[in-house]
Amino acid sequence: MIFPELKIGDLIPKLPIVQGGMAVRISTAPLAAAVAEEGGIGLIAATGMSVEELKKEIARARDLTKGIIGINIMFAATQFANLIKAAIEEGIDLIVTGAGFSRDVFSWGRVAGVPVVPIVSTPKLAQLSEKLGAAAVVVEGKEAGGHLGTCESMKDIVPKVKRAVNIPVIAAGGIINGSDIKEAFELGADGVQMGTRFAASKESNASDEFKKIYLEAKPEDVVIIQSPVGLPGRSILNTFVKKLFNGENLKPSQCDNCLKKCSRTFCILRALIRSQQGDTVNGLVFSGERVGEIKDILPVRDIINKLVVEMEMA
Repeated sequence: MIFPELKIGDLIPKLPIVQGGMAVRISTAPLAAAVAEEGGIGLIAATGMSVEELKKEIARARDLTKGIIGINIMFAATQFANLIKAAIEEGIDLIVTGAGFSRDVFSWGRVAGVPVVPIVSTPKLAQLSEKLGAAAVVVEGKEAGGHLGTCESMKDIVPKVKRAVNIPVIAAGGIINGSDIKEAFELGADGVQMGTRFAASKESNASDEFKKIYLEAKPEDVVIIQSPVGLPGRSILNTFVKKLFNGENLKPSQCDNCLKKCSRTFCILRALIRSQQGDTVNGLVFSGERVGEIKDILPVRDIINKLVVEMEMA
């Protein structure tokens, strides 16, 4: 099967595969660079990083590859504008943004000549994005991990968005193998974004304990929580989530004001950092709906080679 061409502004990756930007510090330079080096688009998750840390990660990725490197950042983050401007200064190739919607980011990208790709879940928001100057849209369905903007399946939303806009459409949510990629293309997608499969890679910056939970997850372990961000989120059931469901007091004793708006039911930044660093009992482990289908932790090169073979055989 011939891959469709994914053109985002002047960027044309060899493979129309975008690695999802997974915070906090799951998607750092080694993972993004490994995906870019294999011909996809690698994303550094900027949310939760300082300006200096992000600049160092971008520079580190540039040392590792000449491929396409972007950032992913939540609009809900307090440092949203500062991190985007820092990434532009560092020469980032593209900006992917979600968990809220920013109009300003399109003008920042236009002035700098950097393509902006918002994550959307409706045709209406995709049309608005195109009008404001988006180079492409990531269409994310309910199957995705992390923060969710819809209860609809990616398979239902992608065809609707494809009919509504004239910019590239990148399908996201529930894409684990090559057969899923082929199906997304058949639905009209110009590319795919994959997060959970790349979180379970050798180059992922997730702890070994985090990756082990992925390998051991069963379908019934994947649940929906209410995030302090004000959106539902998909995670794996563990002690922390059970406490949340039981209504235990998880409010932080102090607040770093990492979010523009926060319910303060718990500190999502610290919960995500704990799991990334190995405390998967007291941390929050975001994952996609189909995480239970992942049975091995592989190098990015092997993952992508396997995806290509699976797609050709599907």
